[in-house]
Amino acid sequence: MRGLFVTGTDTGVGKTVLSAALMLRYPEARYWKPIQTGPDDDTAEARRLSGGQVVDEGIRLPDPVSPHLAAQRVEMSIDLEALVRPVRTTPVIVEGAGGVLVPVNDSQTMADLMVLLGLPVIVAARSTLGTINHTLLTIEALRARALQVAGVVMIGYGNADNRAAIEHYGNVAVIAEMPLFDPLTPESLRAWAQTLPKDLLA
Repeated sequence: MRGLFVTGTDTGVGKTVLSAALMLRYPEARYWKPIQTGPDDDTAEARRLSGGQVVDEGIRLPDPVSPHLAAQRVEMSIDLEALVRPVRTTPVIVEGAGGVLVPVNDSQTMADLMVLLGLPVIVAARSTLGTINHTLLTIEALRARALQVAGVVMIGYGNADNRAAIEHYGNVAVIAEMPLFDPLTPESLRAWAQTLPKDLLA
């Protein structure tokens, strides 16, 4: 499988907007959110922002909580192997739910889904106070599972000191800084997406 996995340092950091930007940069790729919890439809938002193709398959759970708890509330258990098996789309931009160690069932986390897919991972990180610790912990968890970190995208107002610390202590490249778009439109996102590296899907 060819593509990228977009994870975040926490929930609500901007993974969906970043995923849509990656689709705009690489229009040959499709978007896939394997696990969605809560009423927000990230697949519809990625489609709206990018105008690209999506894989509208996966687990959809109504409560806006961790996947393992959302599944328990509807009396089911998420089977990652069964979830991944039918997917043949490539290249693909995969958006995770929450962060790397969010539980998906009694014994597995989002990181186990990343391992099954084997895609390079892009970390969406906030630019604000606290991001150094959160981002370095995320990178450490990914590398402990032999996952390739393709880079970090910092989201929010620019912070050169936080960027320098993440690159130095994490031994990782901050490949882009994404602003808080106001308004967030397909046109504004498309213009920024063209600043992303050309070779992430190589």
